[in-house]
Amino acid sequence: MGEKDISQKNFESYNDVVADIVNGSLFDGEDYIKEESLIDAQPFSQYKADDGTLHELERDVAKYCVDTNCNIRLAMIGVENQIAIDFDMPLRVMGYDGISYRDEINLDKIVVDKSTGQKRRIRHKRYPVLTLILYFGENPWKKPLCLYDVIDVPDKLKPYINDFKLNIIDVPRLTPEQVKRYKGDFQIIADYFVQRNSGKEYVPPDKPIQHVDSMLKLMSVLTRDKRYSDWLNEDSATKEEMNMCEVLDKIVARGEARGEIRGTQKTLVNLVKKNLLSIRDAALEAGMSEEAFKKLAKAM
Repeated sequence: MGEKDISQKNFESYNDVVADIVNGSLFDGEDYIKEESLIDAQPFSQYKADDGTLHELERDVAKYCVDTNCNIRLAMIGVENQIAIDFDMPLRVMGYDGISYRDEINLDKIVVDKSTGQKRRIRHKRYPVLTLILYFGENPWKKPLCLYDVIDVPDKLKPYINDFKLNIIDVPRLTPEQVKRYKGDFQIIADYFVQRNSGKEYVPPDKPIQHVDSMLKLMSVLTRDKRYSDWLNEDSATKEEMNMCEVLDKIVARGEARGEIRGTQKTLVNLVKKNLLSIRDAALEAGMSEEAFKKLAKAM
């Protein structure tokens, strides 16, 4: 599993994040899907091929939705994450959703009437499956938006071939008004991509991050900027209740400190090369072993 997949799964494993993504994307920010109504679902599904072998499909994120207030009940919420456009996405999502519906059929129970010995199926109530695709790519996702964009359907067959629509959330192309429909950490991520796509200088919002570690690791892979994850790995101090302003300040300060250290190391290496300082003394000054200093000097 790649770093991107792991980071996205970690961030979207939080029920409040998934509820916020669905409510902000589909219901104008109205609290239809509630955090407490979500239950982790197994992202793996198996199906049997024609040759009898078992194959496995894996969603990025899967949740069961059992709304205690009966506003909306869903058998499954799936969230897929894309940085690049996938032209087979309708086929993939059809596969995910189809297996989820098949799982609903498997919930039916077969009971035996003790008096007659006859078998009877108790049909489990069916609920809809919802899959959202979060797209973070630089180019707009214009196609594919449905099954007809993937397969060639003759006009005479179109009345008989069901189309299948994708729910694409093209994050960088959201409007500022749409970004405000999200309430939690996803709003911060969406706002970053929308601002960056506008071509203007990024102005971080003064909004506390709820899941600092997982959100910044996701930001690191989505933006291809390792400063976020590097700072998380090196700074052991508490990172709760921080906002993006504070995060960027610390990242910049860390970069300046590393720059100063790098400058000192370069000066020590130059002094050794000019025979003005011994390797032993230079290593001691740099706070490292002689062997480590030799490797640093060679690298420089």
